[in-house]
Amino acid sequence: MMIEPKRMKIRLLALVLVCFLSACTDTTTSALTTDVSSSNAENLEAAEAIIDAFYTFKPDELAPLLTNAKESAPTLLFYQGWAEGGNYKIIRRAPCVAETESTIRCGITVEDDPVLALKLDFKVTDTFTITFDGDEVTTVETSSNDKPIYGRAYEWVVKESPEVMTGPCLGFFTDGPTPGDCARAMTEGYRRFAVSDAFTTTD
Repeated sequence: MMIEPKRMKIRLLALVLVCFLSACTDTTTSALTTDVSSSNAENLEAAEAIIDAFYTFKPDELAPLLTNAKESAPTLLFYQGWAEGGNYKIIRRAPCVAETESTIRCGITVEDDPVLALKLDFKVTDTFTITFDGDEVTTVETSSNDKPIYGRAYEWVVKESPEVMTGPCLGFFTDGPTPGDCARAMTEGYRRFAVSDAFTTTD
């Protein structure tokens, strides 16, 4: 069947337009992907820098990285002091991973005195969840895969030695001034718990 020249031109123009739009879409998608990847790469570096600074146990190196994370800063700085007092040693440091365009998670497995005081053959993994707004760190949250007995040990110390909470652990994980002393006091309390009648390792 013969196709009229006019119809042939229309079909060719339509084909060219489709190809042009397809190329533009691919180029735009590629550009967006590159921008997101670049942003994530920079934020991954910033997240790794926070982990580096945290484990120096020097608050003057960590604090400047938390300038825009005002709500998170007191807790994270207290935790840094606690980690120093608890003699945290890195056993495994996994690379930070971008979960979304704005959220990065970093997992660090450690050995520490509070857990050793409970005679547990277990290494805790701390997870740092770092949220960005553009290239600014806005929040840093931490979580741990602690065994249930760790929480019971804390409750036992609070009940049996309330002076710990009004002394070295005043401002516990908020803005307390002596987080290192708090960790050492809690470690000693955990040792006493480990030889008490309340101690059990069933979990």
